[in-house]
Amino acid sequence: MPRYYFDMRHGDEIATDEEGLELPTIVSVQEEAARSLADMARDAVQSHRDGTRRPMAIEVRDDSGPVLQARFTFEVERQRH
Repeated sequence: MPRYYFDMRHGDEIATDEEGLELPTIVSVQEEAARSLADMARDAVQSHRDGTRRPMAIEVRDDSGPVLQARFTFEVERQRH
């Protein structure tokens, strides 16, 4: 079974996945990337209340190189305070 690495990008910072996961299909890889990105977005909502734009991504690679990228941007635009 192929091993996939899920690198997390938050703005200009990247956390490289050194362990990876063995997953059977590209659909499984996409679902895992989406779950991981949803967790990142939930954490951003809880920890960033200043309205600053927060681009986030999960960049998935295998031993041959990039496989897919899932992206999300969290942004709050206040109309009044």
